Amino acid sequence: MSGTTTSDDRTTRRIVLAARPQGKPKASDFRLETAPLPPPGPGQVVLRALYLSLDPYMRGRMDDRKSYAPPVPLDGVMEGECVAEVVESNDPSRPVGTIVLARMGWQTHAVMDGKGLRRIDPAEAPVSTALGVLGMPGFTAYSGMRVIGQPKPGETVVVAAASGPVGSLVGQLARLAGARAVGIAGGPEKCAHVRGELGFDAAIDHRAADFPAQLAAACPKGIDVYFENVAGPVLEAVIPLLNRYARIPVCGLIAQYSGGGTPPAGPDRLPGLMRDVLTKSLTIRGFINYDFFGIPGIQEDFRREVGGGVRSGAIRYREDIVDGLENAPAAFMGMLEGRNFGKMLVRIGT
Repeated sequence: MSGTTTSDDRTTRRIVLAARPQGKPKASDFRLETAPLPPPGPGQVVLRALYLSLDPYMRGRMDDRKSYAPPVPLDGVMEGECVAEVVESNDPSRPVGTIVLARMGWQTHAVMDGKGLRRIDPAEAPVSTALGVLGMPGFTAYSGMRVIGQPKPGETVVVAAASGPVGSLVGQLARLAGARAVGIAGGPEKCAHVRGELGFDAAIDHRAADFPAQLAAACPKGIDVYFENVAGPVLEAVIPLLNRYARIPVCGLIAQYSGGGTPPAGPDRLPGLMRDVLTKSLTIRGFINYDFFGIPGIQEDFRREVGGGVRSGAIRYREDIVDGLENAPAAFMGMLEGRNFGKMLVRIGT
């Protein structure tokens, strides 16, 4: 079934990787260009992006080094997930007007196979949430806590980047499990949001000169679960506070993403960490969210529990939205430096 397309739907504006960053990405590492779209083949659809998700993992995809996923090729479209509308369809199961989740990258339009595109029901929640609290970041928080963190009533759970899409849900899930939630965020405004709007028991500003002491004071009984997505000085302050049998789900290392894989200069802290791993019987497990897709029922549980919490207001979320594909590079670079406040999205269409 085909719909009516406009001339704008026959081309795509896209942002490609112009150069591999040396350290922190800069504007010249990206290029905005316009390219024609091929007509859709059998079973294919033409998509028009509505929202683009910007996520820290994208920084790793800009480097040409071995990782869990291949790098973006030079002159290739930047990797990313979008909420998009079907504007032309040769797939009867994805008619024109269907809203879908698609890994179409940093571009306004794309031709993709209809099979495998997840349909989004706009009546259930704002479609942008499919890229945040009800999407990959939300599932990262949910699966990491359920499989690795396993918070118990009375325990203390600590998470950095607590105002972001992963950290904000980690703390709320900890509270729902009866645990004490301590968030780490950058600046008084974010800390106030973490305590007031998200309901954490405490929020600590990692920029404070006495941050380690403040964190210790906020965790008088130590730390039972530390959800790691930052590393760096935050991790250094956490390690001495870890209790026996503490669990550490590791889903990100944003403080290290622009280091090119080279360890930072300074004393070797690995022997001390390994001593704690042994003497405290710590569990440290890295994961990528799709590692847990194969667990029976976990995705359905996530959509039911977190989706229900979002609809009832029991789970809160915040989005940081910029308009225009051309502003994606600046927003991405700002996000890597913590300038975003909530889930970082680019609104491309309406």
